Amino acid sequence: MQAAGACLQWLGYKEGKDIETYGYIRVSTREQNEDRQLIAMQSLSIPKKNLFTDKQSGKDFQRPQYRRLIRKLKPDDLLYVKSIDRLGRSYEEILEQWRILTKEKQIDIVVLDMPLLDTRRGKDLMGTFLSDIVLQVLSFVAENERTNIRQRQAEGIAAAKARGVRFGRPPTPLPENFHQVHQDWRGKKLTLNEAATACAMPVGTFYAKAVRFENST
Repeated sequence: MQAAGACLQWLGYKEGKDIETYGYIRVSTREQNEDRQLIAMQSLSIPKKNLFTDKQSGKDFQRPQYRRLIRKLKPDDLLYVKSIDRLGRSYEEILEQWRILTKEKQIDIVVLDMPLLDTRRGKDLMGTFLSDIVLQVLSFVAENERTNIRQRQAEGIAAAKARGVRFGRPPTPLPENFHQVHQDWRGKKLTLNEAATACAMPVGTFYAKAVRFENST
């Protein structure tokens, strides 16, 4: 019986406690699909009401579902996340959220992609020490990978621009009367305001297009 009790405690059950199991899912944009994380959570038989999903960037923690989850958590509850970077986008943020969840909220966390990050295990000093080391290394790796991705994206955009690829919306075509209005404006027959009005443009837009037109001819 004592061995069975110890096993139950390792799994997150504590006598006399009404322990809830939760899952948190985050994707960075509304276009990304959360199915991979959702399937992992469903395999754990987490109640649907205890699954919280945010579809927005983790650059800060102004996330409605995450805030709802934090309010519901109570000591000894269990939280699953698919990977450590679901908790944040930077080394400091991930560590801070881990501290809040494990120290302030006093819950257990399981990171599915990294079995070593399971706070139900190794509650002794050595287990906690090893878990903290793994957490810090993984947090650094996650942030470093995002930095590398941004750098590769920037390099790809720069290379594309060098090949003549244009980004953003195509420029609005010049109105049919632009060339005549431009000529009249440069010939002092029209003021800048009059020329812009004739082309149905703000003054700044007309002037910018005029300069671009002159530089291209």
